[in-house]
Amino acid sequence: MADPRALDEVVEFTSGLIRIDTTNRGGGDCRERPAAEYAAERLAGAGLEPLMLERTPGRTNVVARIEGTDPEADALLVHGHLDVVPAEAAEWSVPPFSGEVRDGVVWGRGAVDMKNMDAMILAVVRSWARTGARPRRDLVVAFTADEEASAEDGSGFLADAHADLFEGCTEGISESGAFTFHDGAGRQIYPIAAGERGTGWLTLTARGRAGHGSKVNQENAVTRLAAAVTRIGEHRWPARLTPTVHAALAELAALYGIDADYGDVDRLLEKLGPAARLVEATVRNSANPTMLEAGYKVNVIPGEAVAHVDGRYLPGGEEEFTATLDRLTGPDVDWEFAHREAALEAPVDSTLFGRMRAAVQEFAPEGHVVPYCMSGGTDAKQFSRLGITGYGFAPLKLPEGLDYQALFHGVDERVPVEALRFGVRVLDRFLRTA
Repeated sequence: MADPRALDEVVEFTSGLIRIDTTNRGGGDCRERPAAEYAAERLAGAGLEPLMLERTPGRTNVVARIEGTDPEADALLVHGHLDVVPAEAAEWSVPPFSGEVRDGVVWGRGAVDMKNMDAMILAVVRSWARTGARPRRDLVVAFTADEEASAEDGSGFLADAHADLFEGCTEGISESGAFTFHDGAGRQIYPIAAGERGTGWLTLTARGRAGHGSKVNQENAVTRLAAAVTRIGEHRWPARLTPTVHAALAELAALYGIDADYGDVDRLLEKLGPAARLVEATVRNSANPTMLEAGYKVNVIPGEAVAHVDGRYLPGGEEEFTATLDRLTGPDVDWEFAHREAALEAPVDSTLFGRMRAAVQEFAPEGHVVPYCMSGGTDAKQFSRLGITGYGFAPLKLPEGLDYQALFHGVDERVPVEALRFGVRVLDRFLRTA
């Protein structure tokens, strides 16, 4: 079991990493190197030999390997990203990069996404160095850059240019799983991610006839674009159940003692009540318009208008997604992928999933572990190019009333100290036996 010092270090490291501003504004506007140096120094302090790798100066990744006790076992990848999304300080109760520890809670951008998990990994590894513990299988620990944008400087770069560092890795774990979900009726559910929807960030371009704003114009690019954006925003995608989501619904239905009518998914979700939040975003594809660009003067009709859409598609759903976008955009609007990553599916009946379930239940016996699919994506997409099956497993025991999912990219992001200590215990138990 992780030693007492690890339970203090995880708090120290979470706070310390938050204080290093690694805001990723996209377009290359980020510098993860100070956080990478922080992580590398603590890995080196545990007797490891971390490598610092960059595709672009300042966009630094850290990779280290820990030798396991079973040389015949496949290796396991344990990864976390170092960058965070922007935070508007005026909206926060505390400065977002203070890393303040107040009333048993660590505050700041990255507290749940995902410097908490980075700190857990560091605390567990250093605990092993002090106690002499070793994992059963080789572990490859990776701290990545650029996850909050394209991952081109992070996991994409590592997978493409340094595949040798991940030799033998068949499975991996990272963010967004094994956190406490309170259903409002006294049940504590721990969802473990075994899938991700694919990423399809789209650029829509409408072209028309430029002209004076006072004249009749039936070829108005803004009008054409607005019509296409409205069709996309109002489209109701059909429900499609992937194996992971089907398994999630089956386990939740059993937990609540209700009949699982998979022919009427929306009705089934209604019966699940608050627990439906765990699966409702992953029973269908989605496409949400997010940005508009057009014109330069109120009395000039522009010849071009552009929109951006955040599209997500289920495993096996990309063909339907693209065909639907062709139809919804219509003949006057072109569209293309600005960024595209595959959807992922991981088996929920695997030995690794069983060991994750057992580790959570050892420290939260009152909890109910279920599989789920992430609505968004993680670095597991890039590492899947290497044949690595990814799961979301960053354990946290959260109090009722703290909405974990709302804290992702939200204001006043924070994590309880006791949640971090629970995470260290569970992660230590899992990684030693995985």
